[in-house]
Amino acid sequence: MLGSTHGTLTTDSRRARVIACGEQPGPAVHGRPAEVDDLDVSGRPLHSGVPDLDRFFRPESVAVIGASDAEGRPNTGVTRQLIAWSERVGARLHPVHPSRPSVFGIPCTPSVADLPEQVDLAVLLVADPLPVIEELAETKVKFAVVFASGFAETGEEGAAAQDLLTAAVERSGLRLLGPNTNLNAFERFRDDLDGPAIALITQSGHQGRPVFALQDLGIRLSHWAPTGNEADLESADFISYFAERPEVGAIACYVEGLKDGRSFLLAADRAARHGVPVVAVKVGRTETGARTAASHTGKLTGADTVVDAAMRQYGVIRVDGLDELQDTASLLARARPPRADGVVVYSISGGTGAHFADLATEAGLALPVLSEAKQAELHQWIPEYLSVANPVDNGGHPVGDHRGRKIIDAILDDPAVGVLICPITGPFPPLSDRLVQDLVDAAEQTDKLVCVVWGSPVGTEPAYREVLLGSSRVATFRTVANCITAVRAYLDHHRFVTGYRSPFDRAPRTPSPSFRKAQPLMRPGQQLSEHAAKQLLRAYGIRVPREQLVTSAAAAVRAAGQVGYPVVMKASGARIAHKTEMGLVKIGLTSASQVRDAYRELTDIARYEDVSLDGILVCQMVERGVEMVVGATHDELFGPTVTVGLGGVLVEVLGDAAVRVPPFGEDQARNMLAELRGRALLDGVRGRPPADLDALVEVILRVQRMALELEDDLAELDINPLMVLPRGQGAVALDALVVCR
Repeated sequence: MLGSTHGTLTTDSRRARVIACGEQPGPAVHGRPAEVDDLDVSGRPLHSGVPDLDRFFRPESVAVIGASDAEGRPNTGVTRQLIAWSERVGARLHPVHPSRPSVFGIPCTPSVADLPEQVDLAVLLVADPLPVIEELAETKVKFAVVFASGFAETGEEGAAAQDLLTAAVERSGLRLLGPNTNLNAFERFRDDLDGPAIALITQSGHQGRPVFALQDLGIRLSHWAPTGNEADLESADFISYFAERPEVGAIACYVEGLKDGRSFLLAADRAARHGVPVVAVKVGRTETGARTAASHTGKLTGADTVVDAAMRQYGVIRVDGLDELQDTASLLARARPPRADGVVVYSISGGTGAHFADLATEAGLALPVLSEAKQAELHQWIPEYLSVANPVDNGGHPVGDHRGRKIIDAILDDPAVGVLICPITGPFPPLSDRLVQDLVDAAEQTDKLVCVVWGSPVGTEPAYREVLLGSSRVATFRTVANCITAVRAYLDHHRFVTGYRSPFDRAPRTPSPSFRKAQPLMRPGQQLSEHAAKQLLRAYGIRVPREQLVTSAAAAVRAAGQVGYPVVMKASGARIAHKTEMGLVKIGLTSASQVRDAYRELTDIARYEDVSLDGILVCQMVERGVEMVVGATHDELFGPTVTVGLGGVLVEVLGDAAVRVPPFGEDQARNMLAELRGRALLDGVRGRPPADLDALVEVILRVQRMALELEDDLAELDINPLMVLPRGQGAVALDALVVCR
């Protein structure tokens, strides 16, 4: 069941211990106390609270603190805009200034304490908002906006000032937008546009201007939340709120940094539950981009591979450019759900159709070959020498009769077709004008998606400005790339939400018996030896080879006989990370003499390298399988993360890995494997049998459980190699590295 608190619940991972001891968890920040059932095994909330932002966007009363009507003062322009906005939303506005009797003819209140009524929203036009926040706490103000800059975006001193502001806000009980925000929330939105709207969230106000300008193209915008430094209210709060607004068809975000990765995923989960697409530009893919973003908003950008994986996991559509944000959000907001996944390209040129088809297919869109019956139907109106298999080449859209519309309707009638795309490389009246009109008319009569790429660089042609942009049913693009990106996102989104089941509904809520076995094995701040690391894996039911830890050559020989030849011998110690490179691994030993020699050699190398040993491992040799790596680490934004990839000594070179943020289920574990470039190795190549995928998935899920339950204790886990044996034979962890927090 979804939470309904007006705030963000605490994410104290200590709660796992609290629950285990039978204590009651403490109160949540800005909300009701978190019930035990609302927490996962790590003590983190399973559902996000949704702040009641109705009174922010539609307040009944507004106080403008520092209001001014003196010409030439920055506060004057802001006050004027807030007065106009208050009139539009029907709010009573109270200027607050200690020395002015009135502002723009409105009686002025000298201080916050003298406000004539309880205020829903206070806008602070002051350089130091901290004292005012403390005053507002006594008047029970619901929301405040701080425009002032000079906080976390400026460095350590500013970050300290922002910490003080955040603490004051938490004590006050109000919710704060900012600091370092702007007037975007109080813009004039067109109220003459119909249909589902885009709700906009930006951390840099100027970056939202292209989306805001979509209104000039007839696309409705309902809200704009400029979150700034996010001392309190953050992007996740607005995503959660917008996801439940009936007028919102899509949420468009420009994100420089995430305040809290967990809160963001809880919000994305809420949007997915409601079927509302979230389209995001997230900067910080490169080192330079990340550094610039941090200096601007004082936020962590996080490891981009983790951010990217987490967004995909929860259905957030990540795009790169603001133009892609415009086009993708517009399409997803307005288009009806697809009836089929098939895409047909309809063009007036064979070259145009072939080029578009190449790009679309490479991007992963399905262009089904039309049936012979459908092709025969199309050839009633299109010459036989032209290909109509898909792409459909009409050789020039008919202008003088009804044939053009017949062609379009016939394509849309095909049950395998969900999307029709018509690239028009440039205006060619009257052919292009008639084509555009036929497409618009057909779109009005179908529940399938019709897209047009208007390739003219001019954009002033009546066919574009009046006919295409005048249609609420045709999705119009200016570039082929943006069209393909948006259509792929549209189809992917609806596939995703159709089968979506929240991973938080499946999150473990109580520690497993394995947790009690594992805790005594952890050594705070230390790296475990391989032997101890494998004991930890055994505690969680992950299979390891038969092995014995020995401290003499004679014991090694006895162990080899019990384990069974051939054997592998390895040095085991708490700080040995790369045994192979140091010569501390011997494989394929088949006799007692080889075992004795290997023992002496390994101990000699350890002494020479000044490596402390707890013994020598004599291990069963496991050869036939696919070497994989499965691991867990702690991301500073999202907490525990789980990785799977091709393993062995070349794991860093190959870099073929997929990441997920717990909690996730078996479906996501299998999706991780599907993302690997080397996925075919698991299916069997060059005569090798298929690998045991079920066993590999089971290991991934057990590692996830370890990552969640041992979150406070585990800094890093690396099983490499995990030997995945042929189907039905399981998987064996041949080596493991564990670093404790």
